[in-house]
Amino acid sequence: MKMPALYIGHGAPMLLDDALWTSQLQAIAAKIEKPKAILIVSAHWESAPITLSNAQANTPLVYDFSGFNRKFYEMTYNSPDATALAAKIAAIVPKGETVHQSQRGLDHGAWVPLRVMYPDADIPVLQMSMPTSDPGSLMEIGKRLQPLRDEGVLIIGSGFLTHGLPYLRDWSIDAVAPTWSSEFDHWAAQALEKGDIDTLASYRDLAPGVRYAHPTVEHFTPLFITLGAATDTSAAPQTLIEGYFMGLSKRSILVA
Repeated sequence: MKMPALYIGHGAPMLLDDALWTSQLQAIAAKIEKPKAILIVSAHWESAPITLSNAQANTPLVYDFSGFNRKFYEMTYNSPDATALAAKIAAIVPKGETVHQSQRGLDHGAWVPLRVMYPDADIPVLQMSMPTSDPGSLMEIGKRLQPLRDEGVLIIGSGFLTHGLPYLRDWSIDAVAPTWSSEFDHWAAQALEKGDIDTLASYRDLAPGVRYAHPTVEHFTPLFITLGAATDTSAAPQTLIEGYFMGLSKRSILVA
């Protein structure tokens, strides 16, 4: 069974209280076959060399946020043992490179969307650190991971297509998108529709509003893991979710 690869907006914990967004993520899970395992790369774990999260069953969660309702700090996601997936990842890295194993749990870029998409927590899950922000290097990592898709592994890049939190003025869920957010989203959508990876990779120089949309780039760059894992990297991805959450683009895509 060959799985697709996804890039999704993971949102803050209150995503779990948003009926529209949760229904959209549930629709993605319903659209594809149930994976045998999940490998997720979140914006919230940048670490080199490549490191994997705790592979044991009932991996703890990382509550890497503050100021939210107490209920979010009491949530769990008791996924099964993922040591078999960890071994597969270690086996596909180039000779001379090492994948490190850690005791780190799943951060909110992983467990928040997974609680919505696969609420039964009956699929082995591993989180992998993002070792660089260089698009070309991330594409190459995605290419290495691509064979896992043939073994039923769902690869997910988890970020946010725009993430200019310091520049938000309206924090309501249905806020109108600031110009820098909507223009960056439109630019990225056009490039994705053309399968134009070169343009996307040059976002620092070409994207409108990039300084505001991504004052730091870790929420955009998981996209390149996903694009690199495509069977045909020149093919246009399928857009699964559009629109905004607090004015930030939650655009999410699927690559075959």
